[in-house]
Amino acid sequence: MASETSKTGADTPFSQAINQAKSAAEDFTRLFSDLKLPAVPDVETLLSAHRRNLDTLSAANRIALEGAQAVAKRHFEIAQQTMSELSETLRSLAAPTEAPQVKAAKQAELLKKAYERTVSNTRELSDLIQRSNGEAIDLLNRRFTEALDEVKQLVEKSGGPKA
Repeated sequence: MASETSKTGADTPFSQAINQAKSAAEDFTRLFSDLKLPAVPDVETLLSAHRRNLDTLSAANRIALEGAQAVAKRHFEIAQQTMSELSETLRSLAAPTEAPQVKAAKQAELLKKAYERTVSNTRELSDLIQRSNGEAIDLLNRRFTEALDEVKQLVEKSGGPKA
């Protein structure tokens, strides 16, 4: 009979693979034990901050939409007023009893008034747009500042680097 050689547990290929895996795991553990990872922040605090961010964004969108509606409404009112004035102006210019010089002077005066009204209306619409955009941006800026303060507090609370 052939002689059987007895192998110890350390000599088998399986045992060698296990020992190598253990060694790799120990190296991995040693490598990452020195790594300083930040503490896991409070999930409820993060969700609450995210909720406030969404609420602020929603409010800013609402302000912008209300501003756009106000601009559209005022623009429509200006268009109605302009059409009414145009109709009245055409009626007054159609009167055949006036001399051509008088009509020319009247047209120049009407043109001047129309230009001044247009500039005034454009300024009014521009102010409406600027005011609504300013309110929305102010709201977003306040929330952004609050969010940065919250992040700072979270870092301080978790024992992170101090400023």
